[in-house]
Amino acid sequence: MITPYTERQSAMIANNVIKAVTNPDKLSKQAYKYLHLCAGFIAHYNHSGFMAYYSTPGKLKAAILANAGINQWLNFTPADRDYQYYQSKARIYNRIVQSLKGD
Repeated sequence: MITPYTERQSAMIANNVIKAVTNPDKLSKQAYKYLHLCAGFIAHYNHSGFMAYYSTPGKLKAAILANAGINQWLNFTPADRDYQYYQSKARIYNRIVQSLKGD
């Protein structure tokens, strides 16, 4: 069973990704790991490659918003073993999207 993200982890990841949208050099390894495991993101081999790819202003924000619909993990149901984990991932993604839409 995969352990769901805690509220503290969720907040740390979301806040870091939101900061990294304007400065990709600020992307933490934890936030990178979260993002590269989301649909629509390519790992670019490593953390540095990911940051370099998204260093163009607006590129990371555009990718996050464009991939919002597919990062809801709706193919899992409460009866699935790791349902809570995927729900925690969706909550983080939605927290990021809500913040980015508000700016």
